[in-house]
Amino acid sequence: MVKYNIAAVVAEFNFDITQMMLDLAKAEARNRDCEITKVVTVPGVFDMPLVLKKLLQKGEYDAIITLGAVIEGATDHDQIVAQHASRKIADLALEYDTPVALGITGPGMTRMDAHRRVKNAKSAVEAAIKMCDRLNEI
Repeated sequence: MVKYNIAAVVAEFNFDITQMMLDLAKAEARNRDCEITKVVTVPGVFDMPLVLKKLLQKGEYDAIITLGAVIEGATDHDQIVAQHASRKIADLALEYDTPVALGITGPGMTRMDAHRRVKNAKSAVEAAIKMCDRLNEI
C-alpha cells in the first residue's frame, strides 16, 4: 500500500526538460513508498492553475506536484508567467487544504540552467510528502 497518492501537473512547453522531471519525480515517489497516480499535461506553466483546481475539487489526491521549466526569453515574459502561476498555485493549496508542491524552475534561467535543475522535481515530491506528514501530525 502506498503512503500517499500524488497527482502531477506537467507543462508541455520545454517538454524535453519536463519529461525528465516527471521521470525523476515518479522514481522519487516510489523510493518514498508513494505513487504518482495521475499525470495531467498542460500547454505551459501559466495554464496549470485551472487543472490544479479541478484536481483539487475531486479530493482524490493527498498532494499535487507541479513540474515546469520557465526559460528566459528576449522579454520579461518569463517573470510574469512564473510569478502569476506560483502565486495562484499557493492560493489553491490554501483554498483546498492540500499540499501543492512547486516543481517549476525559473524564471531567469537559460536552457542549460533548466537541464541542470531537472533534479528539482525530486525536491517537489519530497516537499509534497513532508507537507502531508506535517498535516497528519496536526
